[in-house]
Amino acid sequence: MLTELQDMQARLNATPHLLRLGRLFTETVQLRVDGDEYYLSFDQGRLVQITEGPSRKTPYRFALVTDADALHRFWELRPEPGFHDIFGLVKIGRGRIEGDILTLVKNLRFFKEFMALGRWKEAAA
Repeated sequence: MLTELQDMQARLNATPHLLRLGRLFTETVQLRVDGDEYYLSFDQGRLVQITEGPSRKTPYRFALVTDADALHRFWELRPEPGFHDIFGLVKIGRGRIEGDILTLVKNLRFFKEFMALGRWKEAAA
């Protein structure tokens, strides 16, 4: 999972429109996959640090919680309905959003497009 997140970090840095969308986003987000925790620290739209957890000391604004199978299905080039969107994962019971939902909603397009960067790997293959 860490490798995929690092690939997404590199893709984010190479995507000017996404950096522009996230220029006001400076937060730490927790991604929890099958109990493994990853803290994604963004600074003005750039992913500056990926920290593996668990950690009770790392504050985060909101969390996306899912399982590895659902996340890999989300990252398919053409995901099936329910796996096409982070709220789709929640709707079908394969994901959960915790924490400050308002911060997520304020930066929704940026975060959703960032999470979709995992699909590029499929497109390159």
